[in-house]
Amino acid sequence: MLSTKLKSQDKLPLTCTRTGTYCHGNRVFLNPWELACLAIEKQLTSSDFRKRYTDCGGIVLRFDGVEDKRGKPACSQYIENVGCSVHIGRPLACRLYPLGRQVQEGTAAYIFQGASFPCLDGCAEVLDLPQLSVGEYLKGQQTDLFEKAQDAYLEVMQNLAENAFTLLLDTGLAASGETETLAKWRKLGKEEAMKLAEQIGIEWIDALMLPAIDIAEDSFIFAELHNEQLQQKTQDKFGSLKTNQEFHEASIIMMGLALYLARALGADAANLSEHWIEEAKSHGACE
Repeated sequence: MLSTKLKSQDKLPLTCTRTGTYCHGNRVFLNPWELACLAIEKQLTSSDFRKRYTDCGGIVLRFDGVEDKRGKPACSQYIENVGCSVHIGRPLACRLYPLGRQVQEGTAAYIFQGASFPCLDGCAEVLDLPQLSVGEYLKGQQTDLFEKAQDAYLEVMQNLAENAFTLLLDTGLAASGETETLAKWRKLGKEEAMKLAEQIGIEWIDALMLPAIDIAEDSFIFAELHNEQLQQKTQDKFGSLKTNQEFHEASIIMMGLALYLARALGADAANLSEHWIEEAKSHGACE
């Protein structure tokens, strides 16, 4: 689909989020920080919020509310004729809408998809309202902490993938000439999020989505602490492995977790798995 890249000073009808259009018929992904923020606003534990209001292990916000006039179900957090019940803790995707955000080589860009500006269908009256620049809109939506969380979790994702590389390349597994690990990485990249979560197992999904961290005002610190927990758990679980079969299974878990988090962050898991496969092959792994 055609994407239009925007500049900070570009002015657009960015007030259309007030109509609740995005609250119906969409698919909102959550990273662990966002899940924690939503749980706080709902006065629940992250575990309870995940159970009641999300799918796919906690990375997808459930849309099972009353349908709008287009026949699209409302977000589980949307109250008809009132609005979002967790507005202060809403995730980045909700804050950005109708914009998208792409990060390439460490630089973020804001986009909208399609030949015409999104969400005017059903709320074209926003064209008569004062327009905002992209920069003004982002400031008003208070995206900063949530963008920091998104970028920090991209680093966590990369660290999980590096664990998978270590278990494959630095243990003798790749040197043995085995080919099953990379084949499994590729399969993981193509799995739906729910099936991927099932393959990873609840112990690791809980470690990723329900970190034992008191909510921090700084989302970057939250993600850093979470990364330390995940790295410590990896060492505790896999630090004493001895056989190639054990290294193979552990590498699959780590890669699966990285690709699962990739989905939560809106990344293309299939392309990522192919990229990581080629990287592993360049360091001696076999396929």
